[in-house]
Amino acid sequence: MNFKKFMGLTGVKASIFMGIFYAVAMLLIFLTGYSALPANMDELKVAIVNDDKGQAGTQISKELAKSLPFEINSDLTNENAMKKLEDNKYALVIHIPESFSDNATKGKAAEIDFTVNEASATMVSSAMKSVVSEINTQLSANFSTKTAEGVLLNMNVPKEQSAAIAKQIDQAYVGNYVIINDVPDGMNNNMLPMFLTMACYVGAMIGAMQLVSAFKQSRGRASRVKLFGYVQGAALIIAIVSTIFAVTVAFFLTEMGSDVLIKIAGQQILLYMAAFNVCAIFTFLIGDGGMILNIPILLSQTIANGATMPREMMYGYFNAISHVSPMYYSVQSYFAVIFGSTSQVPFLWGLAAVAVGAMLINALVVTFVHKKLPVDTQPVVL
Repeated sequence: MNFKKFMGLTGVKASIFMGIFYAVAMLLIFLTGYSALPANMDELKVAIVNDDKGQAGTQISKELAKSLPFEINSDLTNENAMKKLEDNKYALVIHIPESFSDNATKGKAAEIDFTVNEASATMVSSAMKSVVSEINTQLSANFSTKTAEGVLLNMNVPKEQSAAIAKQIDQAYVGNYVIINDVPDGMNNNMLPMFLTMACYVGAMIGAMQLVSAFKQSRGRASRVKLFGYVQGAALIIAIVSTIFAVTVAFFLTEMGSDVLIKIAGQQILLYMAAFNVCAIFTFLIGDGGMILNIPILLSQTIANGATMPREMMYGYFNAISHVSPMYYSVQSYFAVIFGSTSQVPFLWGLAAVAVGAMLINALVVTFVHKKLPVDTQPVVL
């Protein structure tokens, strides 16, 4: 066989096709999806809570609402705003306390609290940190200037008071950067919800291809109902075994607490079954060629899972994918259970709904697409 004939083999041609297809698919999906950063930053919601009835607090509240490039809500109480921040409905809560104007006029430190939720999309927490830093720099400069102007009105200041006046100027404004649901340092901790999810999903995708192939090879040896049950049972066993290894590795390589191991293990098993059945849909329909569709769907979910950007920032396609994505519900649930962000229950229900829905679709495909074959009751001689 010469090289030309070798290149004409089906496997070689398939490899060429797959190399071109996945290179194009990955670049199209990633470059399109991530172009939303930072273009769609103005879709994020920020709450400004002004409990100060004085002029200073009102003026700052209005200036911030006018200058910040976000969707601003100034009609919430601090308690409600913090609850929405906990649920990642808001990216930042700016709270001007009741004593702000009074402290400012009396020469005391006038404080504003800027609160962010670190158990959220990485782009949101990092962007809000930069925004708060910029706001604090500008407000500090403005307050220091105004305080200095007041001092200059009376130049006959005794030397013994100069130090106190200098300190007053430095402490005229204090911006408190407050973090809720603090995430331990290290990308291994910050990206743990996504890494756990990705590891499980990829394993389930490969498992779907292999188990559906076993299903087709076993046609005629048992009824379609039995074989479908066998496939689901095998997937469940794989889910349990792989979860034991995955959780063990994650526990020793991150700062994940032992108190959440059972919850994480349960979700990882549920995620495997959801991902398996989603990937199995195309494999049941078109065989091993289903991987051609499963890979782009996987790549789309790496953007739509909410680990990097929230739904508000996603383009329409990725936003739509997130509503039926096992990865989205898994990542958000892991944020909740590992870092204490919010309740994981709604996300678990979403994950369970995807799993059940995909399983029903697979059952319908097996029933109406795969023809019924007579069952060979003769024992197989090995």
